[in-house]
Amino acid sequence: MKTRAIKKQLAGLACAAAMTLSGFSNAEMMERSFCVFDPIGANGPLFNIMKTAKPSALGWGVNLDLRAYTDEKVAAEDFKAGQCDAVLLTGTRAREFNRFTGTLEAMGAIPGDEEMNLLLQTLNQPKAAALLTQGEFEVAGILPAGAVYLFIRDRNLDSVEELQGKKIATLDYDNAALTMVRRVGASVVSANSSNFAGKFNNGNVDVAYAPAVAYTPLELYKGLEPDGGVFNYKLAQMNFQIIIRQDRFPEGYGQLSREYAAGRYEEAYQIIRDAEAEIKDEYWMRPATQKLEGYDKLLREVRMALRDEGAYDSRALTLMRKVRCKTNPTAGECVENLE
Repeated sequence: MKTRAIKKQLAGLACAAAMTLSGFSNAEMMERSFCVFDPIGANGPLFNIMKTAKPSALGWGVNLDLRAYTDEKVAAEDFKAGQCDAVLLTGTRAREFNRFTGTLEAMGAIPGDEEMNLLLQTLNQPKAAALLTQGEFEVAGILPAGAVYLFIRDRNLDSVEELQGKKIATLDYDNAALTMVRRVGASVVSANSSNFAGKFNNGNVDVAYAPAVAYTPLELYKGLEPDGGVFNYKLAQMNFQIIIRQDRFPEGYGQLSREYAAGRYEEAYQIIRDAEAEIKDEYWMRPATQKLEGYDKLLREVRMALRDEGAYDSRALTLMRKVRCKTNPTAGECVENLE
């Protein structure tokens, strides 16, 4: 208790110091609410990372009142209702506030960390700001959350073809996932970010999909016992996005916040590496190499179909193709230019 009290005092002193250095008086300081989705709540890693932004925000003239949400849908609804001035959501949930950045989680669009870094560096440049604003909303930071994998209760299902007829916990607000599950002939079992893990661990579904950072906090290892596995193919790259209501913040706040978020990337990648290392080696299922090209082709077809339906932003898909072609210039898609 004593240690906790000392930490609290130090945090208070840091905030006071930030206010002093900022030159803003209490009267000039904007009081703004920041609703943070973290499945673990106020003790979760996301909430803690967002707390560290508070002193920097004070320096920009904003005193953030952070509120933890374990239900992402409620956080998004409260933001829409004006009960939060800013919100932290997954990229897919954030799509309704910015279709461009909401497309960054498109399936198969970002193969790895190198491509993700290139993409984020591009979007953090001031000249990209127009892409990050949609109506009254602005994306004030994107944090990588790692690759999304299939978690399978029966490791005998070792190919996409064998998913036919199986039950997959599917985020019911994600058109892309619904399309993909139906494309492979599996059955959609409606789920959300708060209950998909329970459905998987209790055996109500055969398959779920999630990044490694969800493995330990949501106890997905329970659903892997005794015969399950994690299919080692990167379906997508998950991210978290800070969305602000632009007119509630000082001019230039969004760019400052994005640059602050960029300074936390290495910390985010370390969390991802640690989380992937927590998955026991015997759980990883290695897909046959000759199958990978077919999986890539399937995901590309789904991306283009969703683009044509208006779910994905064509500019974002083009940018991500260019990023892929920068790291793999001999790929056939670099000549075809279909995205």
